[in-house]
Amino acid sequence: MARKTKEEAIATRNGLIDAAECVFLEKGVSRASLSDIAHAAGATRGAIYGHFKDKVDLFKAMMERGTLPLEQGYREIECSTCADPVQRLRAMMALVLRTVASDERTRRVFEIALYRVEYVTDLAGVRERHVTASEAFTRQLSRDFENAAQLQGIVLPMTPMEAAVGLHALFNGLMQNWILNEGAFDLVRVGRVSTDAYLLGLGLSLPAG
Repeated sequence: MARKTKEEAIATRNGLIDAAECVFLEKGVSRASLSDIAHAAGATRGAIYGHFKDKVDLFKAMMERGTLPLEQGYREIECSTCADPVQRLRAMMALVLRTVASDERTRRVFEIALYRVEYVTDLAGVRERHVTASEAFTRQLSRDFENAAQLQGIVLPMTPMEAAVGLHALFNGLMQNWILNEGAFDLVRVGRVSTDAYLLGLGLSLPAG
């Protein structure tokens, strides 16, 4: 019986997060109320307080469950066994863009983080979490650019960190435009050819195939 109760509690919690995603996407985080979320979930405000301290706590749980694409990409780089840094960069970009394009939850959470939240007051801490993850991601890109240049025996036309910031901006811009224009272009394909063009523009050679 205890196992069933635990499973029901998990299901209720996930249902509340599902509802929060939909309400935050529709109304924005600031305008959404716990009553709105409870109504969307077919629950009560009391049910929300049984799992979350407040709306900010619920928002944080939604972000953690959704896992932002940049964090996914960073973990993919860290865990990759690929010895070629250029190939690792290309594979990571493809993975994240493919996830955004194909996974509805990832897309929703990314859209909320970009367009439906103001990182003020209590949500400022959430912004710091995103900034920290973004900085770590950029540092890893910079290391990969430095290693790639050394392996290929070239001098980049800019510093590795500048190259990393540029690729990061390209990456973010593609996803933002794709979401804003409601999937008007093939995110995975455009992302792949844009990434390759960027790498070639830096003087790097791409792996065969």
